[in-house]
Amino acid sequence: MPPRSATADRKTTETQIALSVNVDGSGRASIATGIPFFDHMLEQVARHAMLDLDIRAKGDLQVDAHHTVEDIGITLGQAVARAVGEKKGILRYGHAYVPLDEALSRVVIDFSGRPGLEYHVQFKRALIGDFDVDLVHEFFQGFANHAQVTLHIDNLRGDNAHHQCETMFKAFARALRMALEPDPRAQGTIPSTKGTL
Repeated sequence: MPPRSATADRKTTETQIALSVNVDGSGRASIATGIPFFDHMLEQVARHAMLDLDIRAKGDLQVDAHHTVEDIGITLGQAVARAVGEKKGILRYGHAYVPLDEALSRVVIDFSGRPGLEYHVQFKRALIGDFDVDLVHEFFQGFANHAQVTLHIDNLRGDNAHHQCETMFKAFARALRMALEPDPRAQGTIPSTKGTL
């Protein structure tokens, strides 16, 4: 496969984001969003998906973190979509279960070309530090819409909100890694009977 990397930038009155991704990376992350817990979650994505990920974001954090988190989801989705292009020769589907102590999450992804998110999560508290857990949904919705993937996220159990959240991001990373792996039997074909995704 040719190198799979791309960039995406987003500039609005609310955020300024510059992002680059190498799908065939080594898990290197250089991330500065101004939201420390979210940086930690994005580092999990890079490490466990084996992406090289560089994100520089400035957002209207004096309002709250909503616009920054959502727009990073959008730009990451755009960059991944650009990096995989026509999706020739990829496995297309990925899934993962990831535990962290008492918490367990499942993520299933399909590079279908049809954006959709099924998100079934009941956090045990509304804040992790000062991070609003509602924003996790906004990140994944932005990613699904702009990567044009079908994404199912289920937190199956958990008592600690940090653990719940971390299992989701790690499972997302592992599912993403699986879906983007080259299929040695596909010989560069698009994994769909339609001939396009």
